[in-house]
Amino acid sequence: MYKSLLLLFFASLLLSACSSSKKAARPAPAIRDENRFELTAISDDPTYGYKQENPVKVGGAREQSGPANERRFLNALTGPNGETISYHRKGSCCPFKTPNGFAGGGLLDMYEVTYEGLKKPIVIYINMYDAGELKAPQGFKFK
Repeated sequence: MYKSLLLLFFASLLLSACSSSKKAARPAPAIRDENRFELTAISDDPTYGYKQENPVKVGGAREQSGPANERRFLNALTGPNGETISYHRKGSCCPFKTPNGFAGGGLLDMYEVTYEGLKKPIVIYINMYDAGELKAPQGFKFK
């Protein structure tokens, strides 16, 4: 009986080790070069990047490349007429749950973006914990 229980325990351990409870991973965004992602579309959603409920998801925190991914995304953007943008990180906000963060949570980063001719800086919300399809927010184009 002891051998049967031991065999059953090891069989279940082996089966659980071979199965995965993870969701299918999203493909990594294409990196054009060390400093920039390859963007190919503008979002149809007017809230994409502009609302904390719909941040740009660049991922990379688990691989220690989250901040670099944020910069890669921003470096791929231009103004609506091809203007060079500038940006600076305003800080973090907006706690949320994520399996990719620390202790099951993360914070969004807020970047203030400007370009020549823009009357008021634009704030873009970026999630470096979770990956998603990358697009330029409405009002921007990409290099």
